[in-house]
Amino acid sequence: MKTAFLFPGQGAQTVGMGADIAQAYPVAATLFDRANDILGFDLKRICFEGPAEKLNSTTISQPAIFVTSAALLEILRTHPATTGLKPDVTAGLSMGEYTALYAAGAMDFEDGLRLVRKRGEAMQAAAEATQGTMVSIIGLEEDQVRQLCEEARQGELLEPVNFNCPGQIVVSGSLGACARALELAPRHGAVKAVQLEVAGGFHTSLMGSAAEALHQALLQARISQPAAASTIANINAEYYRTTDEVVSGLTRQLTGAILWHKCMDRLLADGIEEFYEIGPGRVLTGLMKRINRRTKITNVSDLASVKALIG
Repeated sequence: MKTAFLFPGQGAQTVGMGADIAQAYPVAATLFDRANDILGFDLKRICFEGPAEKLNSTTISQPAIFVTSAALLEILRTHPATTGLKPDVTAGLSMGEYTALYAAGAMDFEDGLRLVRKRGEAMQAAAEATQGTMVSIIGLEEDQVRQLCEEARQGELLEPVNFNCPGQIVVSGSLGACARALELAPRHGAVKAVQLEVAGGFHTSLMGSAAEALHQALLQARISQPAAASTIANINAEYYRTTDEVVSGLTRQLTGAILWHKCMDRLLADGIEEFYEIGPGRVLTGLMKRINRRTKITNVSDLASVKALIG
């Protein structure tokens, strides 16, 4: 049976994440301690105790999710009951693609963590230099969302950027255009439109300066061809084959659309039967239920779910 490991992106963070697994499994606790040493600040404490405002900031949430996901993965890799559980494919939503590449052996923990930190800092800086946000549109298909963007744009930047699952597409752009999209969405038939609590207009040209900064960091990082598993790219739903493709894909992510729905359809078409979401929250589990409700997906997000899997 072919298996995929999936890793969540920004927005999955919650105060307290990782605390229960670190208490129960020394390998998880060790990874949080290593992260503190690499970063030079107490990420572990922010994950375990908050405050939420700090954890939710772009610069902190991205490394926090990466480390929590890696700690859960480390438990599965080292526990006798799950050491045989290995992915044929890995995938991650936006920032989660770094965890997916780490899980596939394309980068080590330190390089992955440093890159994710740089990504968060670069995105925050770009967000502060521009005026943007994001809006989640529920209940419309892609062509309807594009029509909504056409009407709401009015000469400003507004694009569909996160194709998450049927009937859930996130648009991103300037503050004015996003405000108009929020107002116009019901007239276009949307069930709901929600402004997201994000720092800026991610996955658009507003993140151009962040993409440049991240590209330089990626060129300096040690990235190898994924050995243990293939990793599918958010930007085109194709598998990474070379280091150059990884550098290009992770750079383009910041200014381009995330094709999660297409990625999952591709994995299903390629015969993946079993999926594991590894990391805080249940976002990807929920999306998969909307993409294909018959798919078997196991959520591994906390101590209870780890124990349920290990038995």
